[in-house]
Amino acid sequence: MKTSVFDSTQNLPLIFEPETQEEQMDLRAWCTQNRAFIDESLAKFGAVLFRGFGIGTELKFEQLVRSMSKDISSYVDGNSPRTKLNSSIYTSTEYPQEFFISLHNELSYAGQWPERLFFCCLVAAEHGGATALADCRQILKHLDVSIVNEFREKRIKYLRNLHNGTGFGQSWQQTFETTDTNTVENFLRRSGTDWQWGADRSLHLSGIRPATAYHPLTGEEVWFNQADQFHPSTHPKEVYEMMMMLYDGKRERLPQNAVFGDGSQIPEAALEHVRATVAEHIVDCGWQPGDVLIVDNMLVCHGRMPFTGKRRVLVAMSGAVGWDDVARPQPEMMSNQEGH
Repeated sequence: MKTSVFDSTQNLPLIFEPETQEEQMDLRAWCTQNRAFIDESLAKFGAVLFRGFGIGTELKFEQLVRSMSKDISSYVDGNSPRTKLNSSIYTSTEYPQEFFISLHNELSYAGQWPERLFFCCLVAAEHGGATALADCRQILKHLDVSIVNEFREKRIKYLRNLHNGTGFGQSWQQTFETTDTNTVENFLRRSGTDWQWGADRSLHLSGIRPATAYHPLTGEEVWFNQADQFHPSTHPKEVYEMMMMLYDGKRERLPQNAVFGDGSQIPEAALEHVRATVAEHIVDCGWQPGDVLIVDNMLVCHGRMPFTGKRRVLVAMSGAVGWDDVARPQPEMMSNQEGH
């Protein structure tokens, strides 16, 4: 096994490749035997890429994921359109291929999120289509301090309107992978999310979350939110204007939106500063068929570049982390960091 760093300026991702292609290495066996080394690499780099191991089918990918984690997570409460292929595997996203998907930490607006993301490329796009990455530690470090402090102090309120089967965006049935309203309400109650059913059985959601978090293993503070992605200004100008016209300028009716925790509007200039800072740290590591990428969902955010041609990338998620786990660094974590 040989290693290299794809982008040394951003220090990610760490790439694992076989020393020789003459004999196919059993990646599942290697990962099982070297789990501690993979864990250490993820804590340092935030993402690792396995290239040249021929993981070219859904079955091989699922077997690899299960060999590395028995705690497979679902995508319940997710806001990206995707198809559930089996109990473990989803399509990565079915968002129109001509659009850029801004970088984000999966489910950071929710009460609980996956610890790790596993991606596998079965078919690489003809042009574009990379899963873009950026280090959330570096993003926080380079953001304007006054903007970070305002986000820390006020927090973020995420607003979502989920239709009952007909409308823009996802339905609540798709989002929660059920048609049972009691199941949905129990989930929302546990996650600390407020809800209200509409007369047409649509669902309005509201949840206040922090803007930063401390990694539960390393104790490092990271920029961890989706305010810039939930806000309608994330869309191209013409789409943004069309949406505001469609909803008569009433932001509370948009499929999703983000405001400060006190209900005040987040200045668009601040959101643009966040987007520009993220853009400065993007690593555009293009896919090759058979690639497997593992991402620490708190240390590294991810997105998708526009593409042409066919593209098939699968995703699985593992582990579960909640806000009680990341509220503040533990003393032993800080001493360990100082020791390094």
